[in-house]
Amino acid sequence: MNMPTRFYNEMFADDGGVRPHYRAMHEWLQQQTPEIIAEKRRQADLMFHKVGITFAVYGEEDGAERLIPFDIIPRVFPKSEWSALERGLRQRVQTLNMFLHDVYHEQNILKAGIIPPDRIFNNAQYRPEMQGVNVARQIYSHISGIDIVRAGEGEFYVLEDNLRVPSGVSYMLEDRKMMMRLFPELFSQYKVAPVAHYPDMLLDTLRSVAPNGIDNPTVVVMTPGAYNSAYFEHAFLAQQMGVELVEGQDLFVDDLHVYMRTTHGPKRVDVIYRRIDDDFLDPLAFRADSSLGVSGLLNCYRAGHVTLTNAIGTGVADDKSIYPFVPDMIRFYLSEEPILHNVPTFQCRKPDELEYTLANLDKLVVKETHGAGGYGMLVGPAASKAEIEEFRRVLIAKPEQYISQPTLALSTCPTYVDSGIAPRHIDLRPFVLSGKEVQLAPGGLTRVALKEGSLVVNSSQGGGTKDTWVLE
Repeated sequence: MNMPTRFYNEMFADDGGVRPHYRAMHEWLQQQTPEIIAEKRRQADLMFHKVGITFAVYGEEDGAERLIPFDIIPRVFPKSEWSALERGLRQRVQTLNMFLHDVYHEQNILKAGIIPPDRIFNNAQYRPEMQGVNVARQIYSHISGIDIVRAGEGEFYVLEDNLRVPSGVSYMLEDRKMMMRLFPELFSQYKVAPVAHYPDMLLDTLRSVAPNGIDNPTVVVMTPGAYNSAYFEHAFLAQQMGVELVEGQDLFVDDLHVYMRTTHGPKRVDVIYRRIDDDFLDPLAFRADSSLGVSGLLNCYRAGHVTLTNAIGTGVADDKSIYPFVPDMIRFYLSEEPILHNVPTFQCRKPDELEYTLANLDKLVVKETHGAGGYGMLVGPAASKAEIEEFRRVLIAKPEQYISQPTLALSTCPTYVDSGIAPRHIDLRPFVLSGKEVQLAPGGLTRVALKEGSLVVNSSQGGGTKDTWVLE
């Protein structure tokens, strides 16, 4: 289970030569003075402030919103590389949707003994209320954010699957707008595949999964409200798609249908792109103290009178205790070998794998199976002895709640930092849309760990973003 330890450099080959798809970028970079770059960075910050692209960091005392740092050196993919990655992403998301349908219907994968039933039924993300419920086109995860990392000789690995309410696509779109505004001359040298049509693709996807018999569906984006860390994105996507942004209080249920309050009276709603976790969607079905949801929503959904994207209960497929089984799922449902590989993963619920993890805490990354956003994890090589010992106690007490993985040698990309241009570690979150067809915008959100040596790219942990270019 050893992972490669050398860092793959996106721009430079091992012999120091510039990779072919980066040559024009490299020449351009050499022509820029520090003064020009500093001015462009200042302009970018100013424009992002004006547009209001901020991210609230939970746990900060002042609750302040901050800009996600934007790096002006894009990450570049040649078309051949992207095409291979795209095939792997389509295969994986198709499989995860088949798995979700199976889990909530025939459960063939459990009967075949491929996944232990307790991994499903004891999973906090499993929703028994969804058992036997037929969802439109049998699709559960309509918007999937699959986190991809690169290591070793440049192989791609899936780090995790985000199938509940994946965020970040607004930064992909705004980063591209910013690059085109600041550096139009670069786009004349490169043929970069566009991403601006993503909102149209998203709206097509949402409309294609409307309840049966609805030809002209009303679509809304449902937000928990302005205090949510990703509220900018909720408002941005609603505005880009030309649909209403609503909160739970704007909707009500009557005769198993959902309606939106408008100045012209109630209007029926057919598709809800919800950016609210399952627990808060319907106080009659889940958390009774939720003021964010709509009373009776689950019954409308079960009756097939409204579509929720993503479906209730998708979290059971992106839980980190299920992640190790995805390659087996691909073989089971598609009779194909996985195109994209998982990162080797130790399941701490298994005594021998727990023992290995405890003996190697200083070398491993340990994650909560339900965790997200870079919280609740231990990065062994960067942790103090005290932090490791504290985590050891937690791990011994609740091993079933954790997995561990080798520390990944994430690839690096040249990045502008205070000292000039330096390599920084990156990952990629492409967004896969599943409706009438499976579609991807070419590229995705490249996240960059701005601290030297850091491997944590999450915005909530101080990471930044880059534009992602796929060459046509």
